[in-house]
Amino acid sequence: MNIKIVFYVLGGLLRLLGLLMVIPLGVAYYYGESLTPFLVSIVITVITGLILLSYKTDEDWMRKEGFAIVALGWLAAAVFGAIPFMLNGISPLNSLFESMSAFTTTGSTILTDIEIHPKGILFWRCMMQWLGGMGIIVLFIAILPKLGVAGRQLFRAEAPGPTEDKLKPRIRGTAKILWMVYFVISFAQVVALMLAGLSLYDAITHTFTTMACGGFSPYGASVEAFHSPLVEFIITFFMFVAGANFALHYRAIYVDKDFLLKDDEFRFYTALTLAATGLLTLLLYRDLGTGLFDSFRLSIFQVVSIMTTTGFATTDFNLWSESGKMVLLLVMFIGGCAGSTGGGIKVVRVLMLLRHGRVELFKSLHPRAIRSVKFNNKTVPDEVINSIFSFVVIYLLVFISSALILSVLGMDIITSITASIATLGNIGPGLNVVGPMGTFDPIPPLGKLILIANMWIGRLEVYTVIVLFTPEFWNK
Repeated sequence: MNIKIVFYVLGGLLRLLGLLMVIPLGVAYYYGESLTPFLVSIVITVITGLILLSYKTDEDWMRKEGFAIVALGWLAAAVFGAIPFMLNGISPLNSLFESMSAFTTTGSTILTDIEIHPKGILFWRCMMQWLGGMGIIVLFIAILPKLGVAGRQLFRAEAPGPTEDKLKPRIRGTAKILWMVYFVISFAQVVALMLAGLSLYDAITHTFTTMACGGFSPYGASVEAFHSPLVEFIITFFMFVAGANFALHYRAIYVDKDFLLKDDEFRFYTALTLAATGLLTLLLYRDLGTGLFDSFRLSIFQVVSIMTTTGFATTDFNLWSESGKMVLLLVMFIGGCAGSTGGGIKVVRVLMLLRHGRVELFKSLHPRAIRSVKFNNKTVPDEVINSIFSFVVIYLLVFISSALILSVLGMDIITSITASIATLGNIGPGLNVVGPMGTFDPIPPLGKLILIANMWIGRLEVYTVIVLFTPEFWNK
């Protein structure tokens, strides 16, 4: 691997990150808060970026450099993004946890009293999720025209989902289109929330974390702080949109308005959401004694929030019945669609595994029959099915290992399991200690490091990070 190439591109990434910190600096100035955390962070980040840019080289890039840049770029963004938190009095480990949670759009937090922190810091916390949602690497590709062929390696390593969906022949064109769609839908949500009565600050911060499927909020009570069913339904709609493939949104707008409805993954995503919402509505209606409308309102918000891995909350679902919590636990493992800002295993993988299982059942009855797995009326190659199996196995191994370590560290089994899947799936809240109205602060330091790794691994689709720890990656 050519380390000079990696350093050079990381330098450009950090320089960009430092310049983006000017935005929360302006927010802090507007509200009359201390500018020191952001001024110092900008200087440190930009200077570090300029130093790394001195490693400029004209050598060709390979796949190894692409993986290293994405994995280390995300880690570097989390480290330097944590500096404003540290300068605001938060411990280094907790700052890194919060920053990694932001950039990976996880939404798990260690902040025990969110409202006491400056608005500039809370704005930066939400803005990091918006940047991480579409991918700061994709942003980097979109604005730098000189990446050339190397840009394809970055896009493949960072793109959320099992397949690369090219909208234009050039990867830079695809990245720009995705960011354009992301920005336009974000703008629409800001307008909708302001019309619903939110201030500009609240509308922007909640749009940042809705479109990123992140779930951070400037309020400890999350979306419940607004006490507005209208705001809840607006956020629910945009969470659902953000959990779908953004390439499909583009095609639905510019190619064929029925494109979404023709897509197998989107139809399955919609069916799962409706089924889980319907089941949970009946369970809440039975167990809580709330009216049918309130049961539906609570159900659809939490199902969409958890399934898209956003992690917003309008109620403490820790207090729900075991059957209600089981519904949420099941959708935690699914996640959003490929090409969305959501995390998790992804809907398309679950769909492919179910279809593969159906084909195998058919073959057990008809051994000589020839039948293949299809997606959008196209045959799925065996190597794609094999890669999905490999991904799920590694994903579950990481989940089980981190849950086991947390239990050894003294956390109860429900907290260990849900904290593990909530961070690996980039969901945010779990159950028990790490429930929607709790925080991850009680997790021991070693446990926090494990969960930071979970967020990093989960956001980059497992392989991009895990491959760095294989001997073959470092062999020439």
